[in-house]
Amino acid sequence: MNAAVHIPEYFEDCDLVEGEDLVREPAFWLAHVLLTMGDPGEVERYGVDASAYEAMVDRLADPGQPWPVLRVCFTGGHTAYVVYANFEDENNVDFFVRHPAWGRLGHLGQCGADEAGPGLSWAELISLAASAQDGEEGLSDPSQRLLLLLPMLGDADMPGGARDTVARALAGCGIRPDAAGELAASLLGEQDSTGGPRWTVTGDSPIAVCSSPYSPRRVPLGLGISPEQAQALANALHGSVPPTASGGFTG
Repeated sequence: MNAAVHIPEYFEDCDLVEGEDLVREPAFWLAHVLLTMGDPGEVERYGVDASAYEAMVDRLADPGQPWPVLRVCFTGGHTAYVVYANFEDENNVDFFVRHPAWGRLGHLGQCGADEAGPGLSWAELISLAASAQDGEEGLSDPSQRLLLLLPMLGDADMPGGARDTVARALAGCGIRPDAAGELAASLLGEQDSTGGPRWTVTGDSPIAVCSSPYSPRRVPLGLGISPEQAQALANALHGSVPPTASGGFTG
């Protein structure tokens, strides 16, 4: 039986359980990126059996079971959470960051009935994927960490190697290698360098804010935390892992 997860600042009347056991199945990764980012089409082309995919979708959206929680622990005791929140009348996937000293959640965004995002720049996504895991909980594999948080990506300033980076992550998580590039291109879409989301640091906080009107990060992430906590979060989001020449991450 999966262990219960307690998030004090999240919904009090829901049962949360560790969902990391789901990631062993390629069907989970295909379901995760397609449910949050794209049209499934014929899933067999990606090397995933249709019945396995449908069973995974049913599990991820089942309001009769505890909500699966997946975690990415990163520098300084911070954790990024992804929760499949399944009410009787709607299904959402919530993305947020938490530190036990904050007393609040830092919302990245949501996929589902009330779409909100983006919640991460490309540099932040790569940093969180490559960051050394701080703690024993959650995902440790960089490809899994990248794909888990990929639905929150939105950035007009993307490197040329972004598609290859995502394709490698998809292949590393069980997607058929000869179809991974096509899927990566579909998930990333066309990056509009003039009208896409921009990330800037203002004088109000060391944490970058997003230009998109639909992003929770139009205000600094974790708004209301102390200046010291904000600086620690800003440092953790960018880390010290340099991108590779192709725009990928090391490790």
